[in-house]
Amino acid sequence: MQKFINFTSTAIPVSIENIDTDQIIPARFLKSTKREGFGEKLFCDWRYNNDGTPKKDFILNDIKYKGSILVAGKNFGCGSSREHAAWAIYDAGFKAVVSSFFADIFKNNALNNGLLPITVSQIFLNTLFQEIEKNPQITITIDINNQKIICNTSQKMNELFEINPYYKTCIINGYNNIDYLLSIQDKIITFEKKQPFKLNNQS
Repeated sequence: MQKFINFTSTAIPVSIENIDTDQIIPARFLKSTKREGFGEKLFCDWRYNNDGTPKKDFILNDIKYKGSILVAGKNFGCGSSREHAAWAIYDAGFKAVVSSFFADIFKNNALNNGLLPITVSQIFLNTLFQEIEKNPQITITIDINNQKIICNTSQKMNELFEINPYYKTCIINGYNNIDYLLSIQDKIITFEKKQPFKLNNQS
């Protein structure tokens, strides 16, 4: 995975609540086990007509809205546990998803794949939607080191967000689970050497 570096970007708002993983990436596209190529299928049934042409009224097809931050309605990623949903969002160029609530399985899948899910208060989320609607060029800063999200209006409104320390380390360094274990290999070896020898599971 790529290392996650603090960044500032415009955002794409999808204010629909209860977006499930089948809406994020329909089940008919789950045949591949490779992570690449899912970005163009993100929100496919909302994004394209039956003949494959873009739907003009869907936000991802509106040239006013660009950026690497997806701002989504409450209860994002509910439904089935497909990891492909996180793959599709990441492959579409998003580095972070902001919502007031994430389904637990989606949240873990996102973190395991380098996509940062940021949980904010409903009031903060509503304000983000309002500010982006007023000015699609407004930027948002993601400061993972200080666990802060900042909407760069004149008031510089901001909010702290929580992230598990293990996942924070992995996201910042671009580690998967194996990479993390290798990064602390010396500590593991030292710990094992200090353990009393056991024979046949007896102390």
